[in-house]
Amino acid sequence: MLVCCGLLTLDVVQVVDRLPGPDEKVVARSLAATFGGPAANAAATAVALGVPSRLVTAVGEGPLAHAVRADVADAGVELVDALPPARRAEAQPPVSTVLVTAATGERAVVSTNATSSGGLVAGDSDGDAEVDAAALLGPVGPGDVLLLDGHLPAVALPVARRAREAGCVVVLDGGSWKPGSAELMALCDAVVVSADLRVPDVDTAGVLEAVAALGPRFVARTRGPEPVEVLHDGRRSTVPVPVPRRVVDTLGAGDVVHGAFAAALAEGASYGDALERAVAVASRSVEHAGARGWVAEAS
Repeated sequence: MLVCCGLLTLDVVQVVDRLPGPDEKVVARSLAATFGGPAANAAATAVALGVPSRLVTAVGEGPLAHAVRADVADAGVELVDALPPARRAEAQPPVSTVLVTAATGERAVVSTNATSSGGLVAGDSDGDAEVDAAALLGPVGPGDVLLLDGHLPAVALPVARRAREAGCVVVLDGGSWKPGSAELMALCDAVVVSADLRVPDVDTAGVLEAVAALGPRFVARTRGPEPVEVLHDGRRSTVPVPVPRRVVDTLGAGDVVHGAFAAALAEGASYGDALERAVAVASRSVEHAGARGWVAEAS
């Protein structure tokens, strides 16, 4: 069983020939509206790979929330709203606007992230008091995996503490340094960061060691098509990234890495084997449009 805790968004994705300049309008080749967010995409990835997944997030109510809920259900992911009932009416899923350049698959993203998620962000002094971590996690134990994406730390921190007490493997998707990142990393067994992550007062060359010093025994850093850097129990290594046949869309490739990595761990794979399997799935994913366009082929 995999539990993913973090961000759920409504993604509005348009494919364009090029990004517009100031005061310029361009016509999109296509438009799609679907759910997104690191934790949500990771959960859907795991389900596509045959691992049951639960998504603990903030979604709220209203038309946008209902549309996102239905889309998540269609992906086979169990959704648990971490918002207290009294906050759900005023909350809505964050919205991301994504422009994908047709020729390269590169994307530009504008997102509200968790700013509309009912107050479950850093700085909530009463966050832990309102979170029933055991209920959100469900019946988990040794062999199960919790994947965090660093968003909604007022939920993530108590859920991570409870998962450790239950004997789960705790994994962090370190896309960027956020408030509460150091505290979350201290609760993790494994952390997979992106090339964009910067640890305060640490140069790029020392990121893996700085993260490992916080507690996790396995730390990896993805770098797009370049080999993944690994620090495992103090030993450095790299994992090569398979070359895709073509690059259609890089949207969500990092989320696929984290979802596939956590899914493999939930199936009993070692950290190294899980990472190799994850980068292979992610390389296949960029050959398709969207974060989950590859799922139909996998099925």
